[in-house]
Amino acid sequence: MTKVTAQLSVSVDGFYAGPLHTGDGNWMDSAESAGFFRITRWVTEASAWRERQGFAGGEQDTDSDVLAESFGAAGAYVMGRRMADGGEAPWGDEPPFRAPVFVVTHRPRETLLRGGGTSFTYVTDGVASAVEQARAAAGGKDVAVAGGGSLVRQVIKAGLLDELELHVVPVVLGTGLRLLDADLDLGEKEAIELAPIRVLSTPQVTHIRYAVRGRAPLVLDDRGSGGGPTVTR
Repeated sequence: MTKVTAQLSVSVDGFYAGPLHTGDGNWMDSAESAGFFRITRWVTEASAWRERQGFAGGEQDTDSDVLAESFGAAGAYVMGRRMADGGEAPWGDEPPFRAPVFVVTHRPRETLLRGGGTSFTYVTDGVASAVEQARAAAGGKDVAVAGGGSLVRQVIKAGLLDELELHVVPVVLGTGLRLLDADLDLGEKEAIELAPIRVLSTPQVTHIRYAVRGRAPLVLDDRGSGGGPTVTR
């Protein structure tokens, strides 16, 4: 059964990058970049990621196994236009996805074909349409929401996400781009319930996979009111 999944590396305080870079300078020199590369250090050191990028070396360990598993599970991807534009040149003629990618955008563009089985289809009628097209192209495998964080929130907000995996890195950034933010449009007494289904811990990162249970009301817990059973000694 095809699942819609998302995964993102975050700091302990919930940021996936430093403060948004909006200036004219080089993104690689920005605070956003500095935070992002600290959070994703475990990825770039993993042999599974390096192999996908065409690089040699890297660590063959649990972190690498987690990445290899995610690559193998994805039959199609959904991503935001900012990520697609930023990666187009660095990814080169054979991007690491090796599957159809559906880019959520307001600016139309012809489908971009690349080597290794990767294609970029630009979807202008919303995130739900992009997810549905990705489902049709995934061949029974999962649809992976590749990011960035604002797109992951859109998918969660729309109730389209089945699993969320957070790679929690032991660092506090203090500020930056936060993954789970107020634009989920939750009511004052409403939450999105998650159920942890796997936890793997390594020295660099803790991988926590959640099943997304959906929106639910916040109900008053009155166990502290004294109405329960008492213990006498």
